[in-house]
Amino acid sequence: MFQEPDYRENLSLMLSEVLHDIGVNERTVMERRRARMLTETMLNIMYRLTDENFTRYSLGSLSEGTTTIGLQSDIDILGSFNDYNIIQDWSEWEHGKINFLMIQDENTTPGYCFLQLLRVDVPLPLTVIPNEHHITDRRGRILLKNTFINHCLQGGEQRHGPSIALQGEPGFCDRDKVFAIRCKSWPQSASGWLDRQGIGRWPTQEMRRYAASTGFFVVPTGSKVSEYPELEWRISTSLTERCLMTNLNITQIRCYVLLKMILKSFLNPQDEINISSFMCKTVLLHCIENTESEIWKENNLYTCLIYCLLELHSCVQNECCSHFIIPENNLMAGQFTAETKHELSKNICDFIQNDRQRLLSIDIDDVGHRLQVKLNRVPHAINYFPSLEIYETVMMGLYINIATSISYQHMHFLKHLHNKNFRTIKQYVGKLTTFNDNGNRLHHAAFKLLAPFSFTTYGSILASYSIGENNQVSPQALVWLSAGLNSDVSSSRLKLASVFYSTGDMEKAELILRHTEQQYYSYPVLPICHCHHKLTVAVTEEFKRLCGEQSENCIKHITAFCVRFIQGEINCVPHELQYEMFRSTQDDMIHGDEHEDWMDWAVVDSLPFLYFLQYKIYRHLQRHQDQQQALGKLIRTIETDKTLRHRETALNILGQCMEQENRPQVALNCYMLSLRQRARNNVANIHICKLLSGLLASQ
Repeated sequence: MFQEPDYRENLSLMLSEVLHDIGVNERTVMERRRARMLTETMLNIMYRLTDENFTRYSLGSLSEGTTTIGLQSDIDILGSFNDYNIIQDWSEWEHGKINFLMIQDENTTPGYCFLQLLRVDVPLPLTVIPNEHHITDRRGRILLKNTFINHCLQGGEQRHGPSIALQGEPGFCDRDKVFAIRCKSWPQSASGWLDRQGIGRWPTQEMRRYAASTGFFVVPTGSKVSEYPELEWRISTSLTERCLMTNLNITQIRCYVLLKMILKSFLNPQDEINISSFMCKTVLLHCIENTESEIWKENNLYTCLIYCLLELHSCVQNECCSHFIIPENNLMAGQFTAETKHELSKNICDFIQNDRQRLLSIDIDDVGHRLQVKLNRVPHAINYFPSLEIYETVMMGLYINIATSISYQHMHFLKHLHNKNFRTIKQYVGKLTTFNDNGNRLHHAAFKLLAPFSFTTYGSILASYSIGENNQVSPQALVWLSAGLNSDVSSSRLKLASVFYSTGDMEKAELILRHTEQQYYSYPVLPICHCHHKLTVAVTEEFKRLCGEQSENCIKHITAFCVRFIQGEINCVPHELQYEMFRSTQDDMIHGDEHEDWMDWAVVDSLPFLYFLQYKIYRHLQRHQDQQQALGKLIRTIETDKTLRHRETALNILGQCMEQENRPQVALNCYMLSLRQRARNNVANIHICKLLSGLLASQ
């Protein structure tokens, strides 16, 4: 271990510089936090908009800003069922909700509880088991089993403790979802924490007041040392912990990031989770509480790191890591064997005693190499990403995540418009505007990103109705369609062009398409679609640079969302695309993918739809050369654009163009290629039958 004070200070400053360069700096940390909070806000606005009594929270390293590109942190999401209510006192019982009495007795592990089901009409225990997710204990209490979460598992998801894990595609984060039930009051077992005061007077009274007002959650998992693992629920103070982490200074954040890198590189080899990052976070919080705040400065980062490692070593030796807020809850209880304990203790000691070598050998984000350069131990010619490029990469990832979240939420909104009348849809849109008027900055930012898609959809539904009545677009529809034009580069403009095409106003439609095509190629545009779980993106250096220079509002200028038409918009859809609304046979519905809620919509990628509309409009205008150019662009896009998410739809509309070109064999090839893309829920089957039937009839 380094002994010279000057050397320790120099090493601390060098470590701080390295971490600054890889994105652990105030600017990047704040951008990460804002992006996750914005995504959380958008999700919850959509839930409120569609009258779903559910709230999602973004937790973990990404929402805290305590990560790097190389750490590849998961996206941690906690979902709370607002129809459920946990009470610690009978006065907290709420009529009409599913109430549970929180029970902590001699049978529950510290930090865990049982949930006793109560009646919904009066504050009394329920006496009849309602379903297989409940059980009666020896005292006659009806308790909720934590295994009920298993019925929430969807395709590709696996349960790990309280969370449901979904592995991300290459280049994208894995996701951990935790379903929870909230209690509005502070846990009685943690009441002492609200009055506890550390050496550094941290956490502050303001943080403690916030904690007391947020309550807590229970999540579906039992202790590893419990006698009743299926009945216990873990008490989670996630929102308080998020508050604490977002109030750390940059040195404390860097210390935590280093702890996670050490954990991943040396203490948890081959993805074995013997010590969790949450344990490291807990150790850090205890260390901050028990030291003067002046210690946590950049020139003391190395000493703070070693202090945390010594505390972690003590926890392993004693097999006890006390939860920061509920100290009776030992996070290491039953966590590892005696052999594992010995190995972990040895590895931590080895790191502390050989810190020079170990720090220089951290491969994550090239930390070791970068530190060697700072210490003048190797030449500066080592090839690694400069800090500006790392910042641009981080911002690009954040903006792509925000954009895909917008796409998901728009799809979620469209699902709820099914079979709704105009009045209800107008109420949805009107409710959305209230989030822009409540003075909340995040709500305002979320509104600016979400509202144009909803405005366009509402305008298109109104237009479809008026077209069906008199083949004209009502002024009210045009107002809403115009209000949504800046949703992104193309999707809303293409809808407006499709509306004009459907009424025969080819000149206006052509003008919009020409402008949209110019916009598409004015910036490095990224196609966005969340209709499938798999997401393929192809970004350019110019796209990444723009992300690093601008705010999240640039999403509107550098993304092209897929174009979605629901049944209520059918009169605004070219008849070639209307077929897509009827793609599913009875057999398809039985075997269909339940996640693909757009099966009875017409959905197409922006660029193929743009060229298809150009082809149709130039055909009507008898501009044959332009028509053939548009057809050629449609063909090239399908052949070369690897980002297309609805390639089968693009092939289907191309096949119909080929039929109109009197090239039936080429059309048949398009439909067959479409079926290779998607064997089920594909209207290509109908197109093939129609084509062959027509050929037979002509003979």
